Amino acid sequence: MAWIKIPAEHHPLFHAALPKDPRVSTLLMFGGLAAKVNGQMFAGLFARSALVKLSADDQARALALDGAGPFDPMGNGRIMRDTVMLPDSIMEEPEELRDWLRRGFDYVLTLPPKAKKSAGRSAAEKRAVEKTAAKKVTAKKPGPKKAAARTKAHRR
Repeated sequence: MAWIKIPAEHHPLFHAALPKDPRVSTLLMFGGLAAKVNGQMFAGLFARSALVKLSADDQARALALDGAGPFDPMGNGRIMRDTVMLPDSIMEEPEELRDWLRRGFDYVLTLPPKAKKSAGRSAAEKRAVEKTAAKKVTAKKPGPKKAAARTKAHRR
């Protein structure tokens, strides 16, 4: 599947169609927008359309729309579970887009919240560890002049 740039005019349409709920968060993803609730993505922009994560019943309804299909971002048959790519025409139908995004939001609310990844080490801690490791490697490997001097000293 050839990559298609998300039209800039789709961003405000997507934002306007999102449920007006404080639990909704958005993030930039692959040049477009995605919407999440409870840490799980429920909708996003892709190519010239929108994708939405839906219940089994709503998936059947959405897939019945002309131009809709399972969401296969790479075009290699690996579809994202529960996710439907809506027809391109959905971006010209604000009320219909709003309805599908609400359905996705409602469905994802029924799923367990996504576990947050542990923060692990901070960026500063990671740099300090890397710096220490680099010093150890440098200390263990003598430079070419020191190695040559040691070799001569051992021969005597």
